[in-house]
Amino acid sequence: MSNEIENKLDTIEKNLLKTIADIEKTPIGAYNIRENGKGVARNTTANIDIVTKQDKPGIDIIIKPNTKNESVHIPVILTEAGFNDVVYNDFYVGENADVVIVAGCGIHNSSCETSEHDGIHTFHLSKGAKVKYIEKHYGEGNGTGDRILNPQTIVNLEEGSTLEMETIQIEGVSSTVRETKGELGDNTSLVITERVMTSANQIAKSIFDIDLNGENSSVHVASRAIARDNSVQEFSSNVNGNNKCFGHVECDAIIMDKAKVTSTPKIVANDIDASLLHEAAIGKIAGEQLIKLMTLGLTEKEAEEQIISGFLK
Repeated sequence: MSNEIENKLDTIEKNLLKTIADIEKTPIGAYNIRENGKGVARNTTANIDIVTKQDKPGIDIIIKPNTKNESVHIPVILTEAGFNDVVYNDFYVGENADVVIVAGCGIHNSSCETSEHDGIHTFHLSKGAKVKYIEKHYGEGNGTGDRILNPQTIVNLEEGSTLEMETIQIEGVSSTVRETKGELGDNTSLVITERVMTSANQIAKSIFDIDLNGENSSVHVASRAIARDNSVQEFSSNVNGNNKCFGHVECDAIIMDKAKVTSTPKIVANDIDASLLHEAAIGKIAGEQLIKLMTLGLTEKEAEEQIISGFLK
């Protein structure tokens, strides 16, 4: 890390940044690092500007047309006990730009108070723009206080634009409601890969509400989940095909111990040329998979962990 960042962060904070955003040194390109509701470090480039909002907490990320091979890192970390953080981030991506955006939030809470971060991210992709968006969530700490993350993502895709989202909940999040809403124009593509891990008494809800308004618009949602102990997960999807379009939603979950998983699909075709598909599979780890790995010398626990690791990739 640069001295600017390194001098302001302790070991816990640095480890959180590494976990959620793979930041071990100063990121190349634009970045904005937020801790406990305040900006810690910021950098802009000739093609990517970051502007603090004046009317509410958050930033506007403005990416010029035709920007290629650049990235933006906007991680958030919470280390203050009982802190409740709300942030509104808007991404304005110019025509034919092609960029990577890395977000995510890490909470360290060793108190008995609740720490919470609610991030509302809105994407405005102009004609022909392409974005890869990576978001990781993680919680840690020895306290009894909850670690709550409620991300909301709003997607507006103009003609010919593409957004690929990879969202990961690693572990340690007490409660989360993850909402994604999308409005897709002509010849647009939205691809979402979601991976969620819950344990103990954690609760996770994922809600997808996508409107395929444009001709030849498409969405592919792939959710993979592991629910352990007494945790509860709910997956809900609502895809509306309002034109000639394609929608595919798949939810695969491994259930362990006394956990519960619910998948509620809803697909609505409002056009004769809409093609929509939903698949869901929930079950335990197959015994033959465990036996096969145990014959190679792994313990049952090691075999379980290897299967889970592969499933979430």
